[in-house]
Amino acid sequence: MKPTKVNLSQNSQLRKIFIRFSILLISISKIYSQEIERPKAQPYTIEGTYEKLKKKYPFIRPLNLEFPENVMATRNIEYKNSGGRILQADIYHPFTFGQKYPGIILVHGGGWISGSKENERFLAQELASKGYVVMAVNYSLSDVAKYPAAVEDIEDALKFLKKHRKEFYLNKKKIAIGGNSAGAQLATLVGVKNKVQAIVNIDGIVSFVHPESEEGVYAAYWFGATKVQNFKLWKEASPLEYVGKHTPPTLFVNSSQPRFHAGRDDMIEILKRNNIYYEIHEIKDSPHSFWLVQPWFDETLKYTVDFLDKVLKN
Repeated sequence: MKPTKVNLSQNSQLRKIFIRFSILLISISKIYSQEIERPKAQPYTIEGTYEKLKKKYPFIRPLNLEFPENVMATRNIEYKNSGGRILQADIYHPFTFGQKYPGIILVHGGGWISGSKENERFLAQELASKGYVVMAVNYSLSDVAKYPAAVEDIEDALKFLKKHRKEFYLNKKKIAIGGNSAGAQLATLVGVKNKVQAIVNIDGIVSFVHPESEEGVYAAYWFGATKVQNFKLWKEASPLEYVGKHTPPTLFVNSSQPRFHAGRDDMIEILKRNNIYYEIHEIKDSPHSFWLVQPWFDETLKYTVDFLDKVLKN
């Protein structure tokens, strides 16, 4: 028997391939098993937003609106108690009774990790003064519960508002849902999956998986997984996936920051194909959170009232 010849060069090449493959497997394993760190989130308030934005936009003014005389507010209503987690809402409504009013639920922003219903108080009171029943809601933030808890909370708020419609002279057949930033994403998701009559999206993305989307640490913390770790979950939470012939009329009010438009144009194309009314207003040279300061608050309010009057009052 002849001795076997060993090709040292070939063995060396195989060894290199094996090492590279092993490193790749380890890298992939780390990506899929890595823990999601909590973002260094700051409190998200109207006052804090003004202080932050005025450095770059010195012409802006803080929100300082008197409470309208024709509006009543019932604050800190417990609309949900789940496992000891109490969630509250404020309901603003016209002072004059004797007729039924259209309504809107407002969902605050804050990267799914901060913010509160207090951020919606000025928009809520002004909409109520224009003849709307307005419910500004708190919901489960990502430190307390991950997705889909916040979505379920808002759906429960919608059920609560309909159930208590007689107390606030609400027309349950004319209810909109709206929000800003993360709250706009949540409101749009609830709006496309539930029976409401209008959606108001103020600078919120409508897709986490669209090519225009940027994976963020805030979203990953809310989901409890990165997009690579759980793509299905990120897609499931994207309102764009559910847009179709039953989607209600939709208003988009956007800043000039492109990343907050992710998926919007695709959603508009679907609305067009289905002859569903929509409006887009992009505020030139504006930052994200523009709706929390003047003069952009007034502009946002006008777009919102004009849209809601058109689709809910006519």
